[in-house]
Amino acid sequence: MKNKAYAVLACLVCLLFASSSFADQPLDWQMTLQPAATSIMHEIRWFEQYTLWFIVPVTLFVLLLLIIVVVKFRAGANPVPSKTSHNTAIEVVWTVGPVLLLLFLAIPSFNLLTAQLTIPENPDLTLKATATQWQWNYEYEMETPVAFDSYLLKDADRAGLGKEDKSVYPRLLAVDNEMVLPVNKVVRLLVTAAPTDVIHAFAMPSFGVKIDAVPGRLNETWFKPEREGLFYGQCSELCGKDHAFMPIAIRVVSQEKYDAWIAAAGTDLSGANKTLMAATDGKKSVDVAANDAQ
Repeated sequence: MKNKAYAVLACLVCLLFASSSFADQPLDWQMTLQPAATSIMHEIRWFEQYTLWFIVPVTLFVLLLLIIVVVKFRAGANPVPSKTSHNTAIEVVWTVGPVLLLLFLAIPSFNLLTAQLTIPENPDLTLKATATQWQWNYEYEMETPVAFDSYLLKDADRAGLGKEDKSVYPRLLAVDNEMVLPVNKVVRLLVTAAPTDVIHAFAMPSFGVKIDAVPGRLNETWFKPEREGLFYGQCSELCGKDHAFMPIAIRVVSQEKYDAWIAAAGTDLSGANKTLMAATDGKKSVDVAANDAQ
């Protein structure tokens, strides 16, 4: 009986942490960037913290100067205003100081930009994302191409797709068909929009990716997911009345699970997705633990 209680407790713990850590998504009252899932996003998070060491002191210094000017040089305390028109020391300081600050910001900024724009040679996987009003189409470039559309998940379809858990498949972010990728593989992503459409943007915060999808133009970016999970983004370019209903979802899995999914997705996308969900959503391990408890 005691062993059963421990097993049930273990199941509850698995369920609790599976739902909170499985999906990377915005959180209520979140004040920081989403957790990094790629090396580029690690650099972006570092650069954000780095810039605060300059932004905060400069802001406080300017605020202090404003307070001093308002108090010391107000009409009541300074009825005869100064006629000083030149101070060499001050002019040198307010010229050299900002230049040095900009250099400290520009060098790591350019390094980060270079890393983002330098596509690694011989990527492990190449995909194409095509945007239209208001959904995404994904094409896997391989000997037997796999292509499918990805639409916003409707509440009426949740039960049929096995996506009732809104903590893992949140409203306005979940989709019917996620982009599936293998973990620790370099992915080259080609991004465009339909020729007769408008400009969209592919944005995935946890990957540090945001790139425009322009009709008639093929842009490219890259990322290397470092951990498994379900990651959410959105179209980030105002594209019409349903702009807010154009989410992006990427499911990162192990190489073995990806190989099984890609082999089945070409002929049975729905079945391949359900099999993959059963293996990645934490349900399978929880069911096994529950059976052991009995």
